[in-house]
Amino acid sequence: MVRISDPPPGQILARGVQRALAGHGFASVVEMPLKGRLRADVMALGAKGEVWIVECKSSRADFQADRKWQGYLEWCDRYFWAVDTAFPQEVLPDDTGIILADGFGAEIVREAVYAPLAPARRKVLTLDFARRAATRLHGVLDPRPPFDTRR
Repeated sequence: MVRISDPPPGQILARGVQRALAGHGFASVVEMPLKGRLRADVMALGAKGEVWIVECKSSRADFQADRKWQGYLEWCDRYFWAVDTAFPQEVLPDDTGIILADGFGAEIVREAVYAPLAPARRKVLTLDFARRAATRLHGVLDPRPPFDTRR
């Protein structure tokens, strides 16, 4: 039975992914806006500045409906799909990583190809990541921030 308060399947996968990434030394944020209509389900930043993007797919239909995933590749060093154990992994592109996830954790089962970002893009992403994470934390601590955080 699904209750109204139950999060959607993609959010459940994202929670497990974030827990696993933290165990690998990555800080992460969900729903990270990039350029245009792109919004990464999970973006993670490693201790050495490596940027990973993880897209959470709850079903084959969800994956097949995603027409913009290749646009994320230019915004990360490694690109992963997070899926549950029932997902048909053979439909996922070979040069992308796979993370098996549930609401409690996740495991990397196929490493993603490493395609390093240009230094200028890495700097912009890192600053945007830090500002977005700090702004979200501020919003939790003070729901009425005294300044415009969109700058």
